[in-house]
Amino acid sequence: METKIVEVLPYDAKWRSDFEDIKREILGAIGGLITGIEHVGSTSVEGMSAKPCIDIDVIIKDRSVFDAVVKGLGGIGYAHEGDLGIKDREAFKYSDKPHLQAHHLYVCPEKSEELRRHMAFRDFLRNDPGAVKEYSAVKEEAARRFPNDIEKYIQYKSPCIEALYEKCGLR
Repeated sequence: METKIVEVLPYDAKWRSDFEDIKREILGAIGGLITGIEHVGSTSVEGMSAKPCIDIDVIIKDRSVFDAVVKGLGGIGYAHEGDLGIKDREAFKYSDKPHLQAHHLYVCPEKSEELRRHMAFRDFLRNDPGAVKEYSAVKEEAARRFPNDIEKYIQYKSPCIEALYEKCGLR
């Protein structure tokens, strides 16, 4: 089994254009089926240190178009993985996309609680430089302490995330 290095980098303004490149490709395949595409996660927050992987939520009105979305995304190299244990958030994996920045792709209905949580946390961080500084420092320290253990990395930063969720009304 390959050990994956946990890498957290300082904010990179290129992440914004990386997101736009991915968005453009997705819109070309399924633009008529969706209501939006959101850049979420740490790479979407200016000044935030992050793992260099873009988190993307593709928004659909409801499940009635989901099969067509799966088919359209399949046509450009994405495979549906299921909800991975998170209700109303369907994950997709890909291979052979060297022209795009590494990314996680999810499809969520407009009324998805997970989508609401992603956007609320992103918007909170975008408007609170102190929280960005605090969370960045915790992520950097977690990556230093646990460069070869993603589970311990996640465990280390969890108390900070919980405190920030409390602060922004997600708990």
